[in-house]
Amino acid sequence: MASIRVALGDRSYDIEVGAGLIGDPGRYRPHLMGRKAALVSNAVVAPLYLERVSRALKSAGAEVVEVVLPDGEEKKTWQTLNLVFDALLAAQCDRHTTIVALGGGVVGDIAGFAAAVYQRGIPFIQVPTTLLAQVDSSVGGKTAVNHPLGKNMIGAFHQPRVVLADVATLETLPVRELRAGLAEVIKHGAIRDPVFFDWLEANLDRLLAREPDALVHAVVRSCEIKGEIVGQDERETGLRAILNFGHTFGHAIESGLGYGQWVHGEAVGAGMVMAADLSARTGMISGAQATRIRDLVARAGLPVAGPSGLTADRYLELMAVDKKAAAGKIRFVLLEKPGSAVVRADIPERDVRATLRACTAA
Repeated sequence: MASIRVALGDRSYDIEVGAGLIGDPGRYRPHLMGRKAALVSNAVVAPLYLERVSRALKSAGAEVVEVVLPDGEEKKTWQTLNLVFDALLAAQCDRHTTIVALGGGVVGDIAGFAAAVYQRGIPFIQVPTTLLAQVDSSVGGKTAVNHPLGKNMIGAFHQPRVVLADVATLETLPVRELRAGLAEVIKHGAIRDPVFFDWLEANLDRLLAREPDALVHAVVRSCEIKGEIVGQDERETGLRAILNFGHTFGHAIESGLGYGQWVHGEAVGAGMVMAADLSARTGMISGAQATRIRDLVARAGLPVAGPSGLTADRYLELMAVDKKAAAGKIRFVLLEKPGSAVVRADIPERDVRATLRACTAA
């Protein structure tokens, strides 16, 4: 097992990575703050792992309240969030109750947001069961629900007490979700660690084959990169924004198509190709460097072009309401060199439109 520390003063916590973690009562016991634990999962993950985690929490001394939500990005709404509040109130959960988020990014975001605001904030534990959640969404304290006009527009920063990333859960992950998670893994190498990017090029087939050693390395290195960045900029006032590489375009795809048509990692994959193309178009990286990113995204089985149904005008409209926009200007995370990203709000619209033409499916 590996452990990565996210250093945030009195909000610091560990990300534990290994196999067989979710059924170990000792992993939960130090982080349970009261006698109750609200175990939040969804209709896909619950049949696989809910009983095991519930049993571990009970062995750790908790009275468990189980909450099973509908599955899907399109369900990341106020209505679904209220299902969590309904269960907490019905069980008379107090401010010492610990929420345990068991599932992928949607479960983690909803359960984390519920923890952030229920009785003005209660503790929670992240137990991510998808690759994307293990390497990205479970780390850093971002929680949110979607709005029809924009993804993750309503949320809060609320750090977990611990993240238990059990790579054994990836054995049951559908291949589409495995590939989607690889988008965020590739992102970490592209923005911060060219040696890791080289490793991904050499070991992508091992990751797709779910070789445990390769998966552990990818999860650990991704968490190290994200944890370091979050430790320096918890609330995204500067450096942390580089973690949105590919997301400005990607969120526009998700919102424009309707949540759930493309999964998040697919949209980020195409978005990274667009961001790399725009980086090359503005002279920051070479065309060959942009092609390396495109080729790795393609090898991961992810889209390398945006959907044909979205026009350039629609992209620009959606990106203008993205939460990363500032003072009416769209902010893009671009690569200034391999392994180094920068946030730019001065990109000419003609260059953005040219990228959209070049990177949209015919």
